[in-house]
Amino acid sequence: MRRNIQEIQQSKRLKQRIPMITAYDAMSAIIAEEAGAEIILVGDSLGMVFQGHDHTIPVTIDQIIYHAEIVVRMTQRPLIVGDMPFMSYAISPEKARENAARLMQESGVGAVKLEGGRYMAPTVRSIVKSGIPVMGHLGLTPQSIHQHGGFRVQGKRHSDARALIQAADALQIAGAFAIVLELVPAEVAALISQKLDIPIIGIGAGPQCDGEVQVFHDLLTLLPGKAHRHTQRFAELHPIMTQAIKEYVVAVRDGVFPTEQQSARLPAEIYDALLEEFAASAE
Repeated sequence: MRRNIQEIQQSKRLKQRIPMITAYDAMSAIIAEEAGAEIILVGDSLGMVFQGHDHTIPVTIDQIIYHAEIVVRMTQRPLIVGDMPFMSYAISPEKARENAARLMQESGVGAVKLEGGRYMAPTVRSIVKSGIPVMGHLGLTPQSIHQHGGFRVQGKRHSDARALIQAADALQIAGAFAIVLELVPAEVAALISQKLDIPIIGIGAGPQCDGEVQVFHDLLTLLPGKAHRHTQRFAELHPIMTQAIKEYVVAVRDGVFPTEQQSARLPAEIYDALLEEFAASAE
């Protein structure tokens, strides 16, 4: 039975931390569920870890639907949340409802996530009223990366911190069932978690949030490069995987793979008949 938003909210009331992770395909979905993740986010981060972009802006609603449908099909228990990508919800509440409905109908996700604060509250309210659960996203909002001037911590000034707290409150009033807080000071995240009744899921927001979300590829070091400050590498799989493929390449070049063990064989009588036919045709 899949987790639902009421159970996720109950986790906060019971002071049970909520583990959330991204997944984008069959492999990552299976691993995330077997590992016990309560929520799987089909994030627009796929633009970076799957498509090789420097940011999430190129990702489309059709691409999110494609990946989300796979994750839903391959799992049974976690709540699956689909990201609303750049400009799929900002044009108007009506357009946002239309795209949220597409994402839910065509992929089977149990909720959608969108970025933005107080100005986005009417859109959140509109989507929620249509029967679609919404997870908010505050702090560093990657779709606004050009406005932020890069991947920078948000809410460090007094006015910005106060604005984040007010924005979180506005999203809760609008009907969001949970909020992701990305790259904000731990003290601000703690205040928001204490103030709000809905779960606050942090990423780079300190240990006092109600849960944590991380990118699958970051936790396992599937891609080369410097680790983000807000993550921890729980495994170093990139060098292991690279070495394994190197060994495969060498084995093929040296003619030691495949071997008889990896080969299928014909029954002797069929092979003999083929040899006779081959020899006759060569005459």
